[in-house]
Amino acid sequence: MIKNITAVHGMHDYFFPDTLLWEYIENTIKRILKNYGYKEIKIPILEKSILFKKAIGEITDIVEKEMYNLNDRNGESLTLRPEGTAGCIRAIVEHNFFSSLNNRLWYNGPMFRYERPQKGRYRQFNQIGIETLGLESPYIDSEIIIITSHFWKELNIIDDVFLEINSIGSTKDRKQYIKKLILFLEKNFHLLDDDCKRRMYKNPLRILDSKNPNMQELLNKAPQLKNFLSKDCIVKLNKLCDIIKLLKINFSINYRLVRGLDYYNDIVFEWITNKIGSHKTICGGGRYDKLVKKLSNKTNISGIGCAIGIERLILLIKNINRIKLKDDYLIDIYLVPMNDNLALYKALFISEIIRKKFPLLKIVISYNFSNLKKQIVQAIKQKVHFLLIIGEKEINNKQLTIKDLLLNKQNTFFEKELITELVKILNFKT
Repeated sequence: MIKNITAVHGMHDYFFPDTLLWEYIENTIKRILKNYGYKEIKIPILEKSILFKKAIGEITDIVEKEMYNLNDRNGESLTLRPEGTAGCIRAIVEHNFFSSLNNRLWYNGPMFRYERPQKGRYRQFNQIGIETLGLESPYIDSEIIIITSHFWKELNIIDDVFLEINSIGSTKDRKQYIKKLILFLEKNFHLLDDDCKRRMYKNPLRILDSKNPNMQELLNKAPQLKNFLSKDCIVKLNKLCDIIKLLKINFSINYRLVRGLDYYNDIVFEWITNKIGSHKTICGGGRYDKLVKKLSNKTNISGIGCAIGIERLILLIKNINRIKLKDDYLIDIYLVPMNDNLALYKALFISEIIRKKFPLLKIVISYNFSNLKKQIVQAIKQKVHFLLIIGEKEINNKQLTIKDLLLNKQNTFFEKELITELVKILNFKT
């Protein structure tokens, strides 16, 4: 007996109607990005491993435990991308794409991380990323937040997500803070869980967003990052808050919010929901003003970006059940030739005429050649709107019969009147 081959654990297949919702989400986000002047960039799924080690930081969970690495035939270490920002900046640096220094870009596609699969967290997951380079004003930070808030409004989930922002300060600010934080953690080492003990020296900032309630209670007594921020970082955070308030976007400052990638500095933010289990981030991002210099010999070029998790959006939208996609019918016209000779030839010919005149219609030809009653049953199962019947009688009389399965109405007309008849019943304009 042959054992079935299954998908890789944590990597999923998606079928209709999930793919219909997926398409709707992507099209909504792309339309808004286009409205704001963002241009698409396509970047490879596979990159050199050194890129992520240098950009993300070698002492991070992603690089240490989660990357899918492989060696090519020349022995070079390659990695399935775990996130998109590093590859996007690599592409911009490699091709010297700094002509205007205010590039607004977006990308879309799968990312890969080897971690324990759970609801909303998979080993292959899809993101739409947004990146903006060359602008330092807090207004560009607010633009990213405004754009994402428009996504949620259009997807009718704005009441089910909430925005958290923070400043993690400059590199200098964080170095001073980390020293004090480590001293505190060392004094309370016996109270730390295993995860925090492991991170204490490697990446202590990640302890701040521990999901362990006991750790959060302990951290109430720890030094606070906000007390180590430079005046410049405080001014930027306050300015961003003023802009967001002016735009009436609800938010809160979460002084323990940090991002798990080393390239972030200053402003970071997350859109979070509690409608798909425990608090889950559906969109996260922040500033990375040193990343271009880190990956090149160029001077500092400021940047800010974020990434939206498509699978989590789908989970959220399905859970709250607030989007009703139109699915009364999925096929506009279903051509039914009643035999496989002249009627079939006629169906092929007519279908091409219709497609040429109405390129947006979904048109399918049936090749079942069973009796009409069975064909209608099959069409109803496929959610067909109009049935175009081509039988012996229609061919002899140079006629066609169209049946509206939603209204249960039928009309027979001469073949030469096809386009006129379709314009009329479909309410199209030629």
